[in-house]
Amino acid sequence: MILAHTTVATPFVVIAVSAALARFDYSLTRAAAGVGAPPLTVLFKIILRLIRPGVGTGTFFAFLTSFDKVVVALVVAGVEQRTLPMVMFSGIREEISPAIIASATVLILFSTAMLTIVELLRRRSKRLGGIRST
Repeated sequence: MILAHTTVATPFVVIAVSAALARFDYSLTRAAAGVGAPPLTVLFKIILRLIRPGVGTGTFFAFLTSFDKVVVALVVAGVEQRTLPMVMFSGIREEISPAIIASATVLILFSTAMLTIVELLRRRSKRLGGIRST
């Protein structure tokens, strides 16, 4: 099941990290190497810190994509493997229980909170001059 979800989510990670690497300034790595920084230090202290937003975005999209793929979980999962989307799907099909309603409410509140945070960050970035309209 892990391999199936990884296969489905990999394109989202590749796109997000590729976008972060496209904006990356490679002269910083050459400058760090020029002052004597070892390659592992350059990797952890410079490269990963600067592409962290892209990696975080890719991770977030991979999680959401994997969480959304109930069909993949139903087809690939064994009898002993049960994920929350599978339990919710089977619970809705058979009978609606209070646990399913509670978990759906938590998911809706989480989604609303994330959208609100993203919008507040977008407005803050626009106010500070980070986003320019063309």
